[in-house]
Amino acid sequence: MSASLDALAGMDAAALERRWCQIFGAAPPPGLPPAQRARVIAYRLQALAYGDLDRDTARALDRLAQARGQVSQGGDDMPIRVSMPVPDRRGHTPGVTLSREWAGVMHTVQVLDAGYAWNGSTYDSLSRVAQLITGTKWNGPRFFGLRAKTSGGREAGAGRIEA
Repeated sequence: MSASLDALAGMDAAALERRWCQIFGAAPPPGLPPAQRARVIAYRLQALAYGDLDRDTARALDRLAQARGQVSQGGDDMPIRVSMPVPDRRGHTPGVTLSREWAGVMHTVQVLDAGYAWNGSTYDSLSRVAQLITGTKWNGPRFFGLRAKTSGGREAGAGRIEA
């Protein structure tokens, strides 16, 4: 991988165009500078080798691009800033351990590829685990402190994440 990326740095515009056509199956967009072509090619090579963006991040970027496109339709050339919250997926990465004390008992949940392990069983939903712990319906990410504040501005649960 490193050699492929290093090779991009030494390519001229024609070589970058050929490489683009090999990877994407079409010519690069007209007017795209060679330096930008090299960056896009490098990203694609890494995505093919190591995996691309997760679904939530890709959707957030799509929404941001759409919002930017809608705002920029006005015709002025002023720089546009669009703010969009990006989902925090720290607590949903497989291998992470979530812990929360409830009623004097420390509860730990292991995040798996497909669900959450708690108390010797596996569950599809973090909210289901929180409900079993508390006996009432809870938003699982809020219960384990993965959301900093509730809609009323109060502090959320005092959870802890360990990698």
